[in-house]
Parts: sequence; structure tokens; C-alpha cells
Amino acid sequence: YFGQTGTRMAGLRNLPSSRVSLLLFSVGGTGYVKLPLRSLLISTALVAASIAPAQERAYLEPGTRVLMDAHNCYPYNGKFADRIERAIATGTPLAIEQDLYWYTDKATGKSWPVVSHDQPADGSGPVLRQHFFERIRPIVEKAMRDGSRANWPLVTLNLEFKTKEREHLTAIWNLLGEYEDWLCTAERSSDPDRVMPLGLKPVLVLTGDGDEEAAAFHDQVLPGARLRVFGAVHVVKDAGPDTPPAKMVPQRATNYRRWWNNPWKVIERGGQVKAGVWTAEDEARLSSMVAYAHRQGFWIRFYTLNGYPDTPAGSGGWSASYNFGSLEQAVERWDASFRAGVDFIATDQYGECSAVLASQRLRAAQRNAH
Repeated sequence: YFGQTGTRMAGLRNLPSSRVSLLLFSVGGTGYVKLPLRSLLISTALVAASIAPAQERAYLEPGTRVLMDAHNCYPYNGKFADRIERAIATGTPLAIEQDLYWYTDKATGKSWPVVSHDQPADGSGPVLRQHFFERIRPIVEKAMRDGSRANWPLVTLNLEFKTKEREHLTAIWNLLGEYEDWLCTAERSSDPDRVMPLGLKPVLVLTGDGDEEAAAFHDQVLPGARLRVFGAVHVVKDAGPDTPPAKMVPQRATNYRRWWNNPWKVIERGGQVKAGVWTAEDEARLSSMVAYAHRQGFWIRFYTLNGYPDTPAGSGGWSASYNFGSLEQAVERWDASFRAGVDFIATDQYGECSAVLASQRLRAAQRNAH
């Protein structure tokens, strides 16, 4: 039981995501109800199953769902090895981010991709095959046996390439090929502006807006073959809350560039650390950006929405620049992002954000039922 009147969700402060099992939500602004997280997730799954036929689409349209995106979901400086377990424990569907470096062993001259936030000192860090793909194998194989596609893709993998050597990109392309039966893919059309239908599978793979990625993952793929990964759109530099969405991204989605990645500073000036009271103007800005993205055919992501006390004990190894300063401030932005229809909400607070989104989905389903 977390919090009381006047201290809404206070008990979530400093609580590891893996410990979030029961939440307190206000009802009509006059009282509170205790909602077990497990019950919320089960209820949401039942709601999703009831509308499955409408969501089983060969072309997965932007704006169909709002997902928690597990930011930096890997060990950091030898710590926080449980991040991917905590993310998966929140339930599917979800998104998971993995950062990649190309590491070369000086003694042997051999090179391979390493999952890491910074340049790895050695090659002992996790590799994508074991850390991500083999970890989700039981989830994917069970989903494919069961045959229900209501929540597919179950996992969206967001790859951020910290280094972009040709060998690095080729190695990842080949690795994705080993798991292609799991992946949402689309035919590589001769006209890059022609958006081809996505084959609906349990895993969707996204990557950044780099031209190096586009060359490796699109341009070098022969027409008629399958695209295994989809890039972000280029965005104008130095955009702020006053920059019209149409100026930020004037073009529509293409067959390869299907999503739009944004720092929070394009919503609130100065980003998380300078954010003040959430206003109607902020809400309108967020809603207009999301609506524009969806009209242009893009999924849209915002990073990274955290809120915790500004103390050494308050952070789990997270970047201070992403901190709103309190859980309540982050919850307000997660709620607003759900209302606006943000496709991917990046956060380091996996359990807390997932619980808030589960509650929002349940409330939305209840409203639609009446």
C-alpha cells in the first residue's frame, strides 16, 4: 500500500522497479484505490485480447498503442546487470534499448559488437545474441506456438550504434538474419518512398537516423528482399518547443525511415531539469507533435522521462539530465504521453512507468465499455 491522501504514490520513491507490486490511484479526485500491478497487467491483457482482431494488421499503424521503452537496458560499468530482467518482468508488449560498440581485441585483432554505454575497456561485456535475443527466446517461441498475435510485436528492439564501422553494421545485419523468423520485416521496394506492409511477428527492430545505418540496412538490400530493421527520420537541429512539427520533419515516412526520436526539450524548454509545472500549453504541444507524426506515418518516441529525488541514493546509475526531480513529475508526463498517444516512452524507471500505463489502459477500456 503506497501513500495516502496528499502524498499520492509517495511509496514509490526510491523503490526498485522489481519491487513495484501494488499501486495507489485516485478515483474521481476524492478517494484512492489499491490496485495490484499483476492484476492491472492481467486485466490489460484481457482487454487487448478482446480487441485482437482489430489489431492483427499486416501494416502496424502508428498510434495503435503506447509502450514503455526500457532505456539503456544493459549493465553499466559492471553494475545493474538486472536491467533487462526488470524490463521483461513488467510484461509484454514493451520496447528495449540496446547500445552497441565495435570492440577490437588488440592481442588477437578480432572484433565484435559489445552492448555498452561507453567505449568498452575490454571485450567482456554482453553481446546482443545472449543478452537480448536468447533472453527473449522463451517469450517469442511461446508466442509463436500459441498463435495469438493480439499484442505483436511483443518486443521492440531499439538499437543505438555508438560506433558505425561497416563491419559493425554488417555483423548486426547478419545476426538479425539468424533471427529473421522472429522479426517484423517489409519488402525492400525499388521506390524507397513506397511504404510496404510489415509482416507481423513477435519482434520489431528499430535503429537511429544515421546515413551509415540506412546504407547498410536499406540501400545495400536488393529490391524484393526483406528489410529487417527500420531507421529514424532526420530531424532539423536545435528544435525547441516553438518549432512547428512540420518544420522539424517536413517529409512523410518512407519504407525504411518509419519512426521519429525526440529529446524532451522539444516539449518543455530546457528539458527535464528545467521543467516546471505541466501546463495546458505543454499538453497541446505534445498532442500536436504526436498527431502530426502519426499523420505522416511515423511512430514517435520521447526520451528519457525519469523522476526521482536528487540524491546519490535516488538514481540507479541514470543520467541526471533526464531527471524531472520527483516521481510525481514523471508520472504527470507519463500520463500526458499516454493521453497524447506517444508510441514509445523512454524511461529508466521500468516498473513504475509500466504500472502507470497499465492503469491508464484499464481506465480507457472501462470508459470504452460504457
